[in-house]
Amino acid sequence: MFEGLLRPMHLLVIFVILMLLFPKKLGELGKGLGEGLRGLRDSLKGISEPSAAKDQAAAPDKKT
Repeated sequence: MFEGLLRPMHLLVIFVILMLLFPKKLGELGKGLGEGLRGLRDSLKGISEPSAAKDQAAAPDKKT
């Protein structure tokens, strides 16, 4: 019944329609997805750069 439903051409047409209807929301979705994947990759490496940057921004260096 659903065989061949999601062929590449169908997905391309759906993507184009979504881009026309929701350009801002898809941009935000892509940004969030990218940040999530970057965070996942960093945590798998054992290096969490975004959280380290937040820690440095939260506690400024004190020079005495």
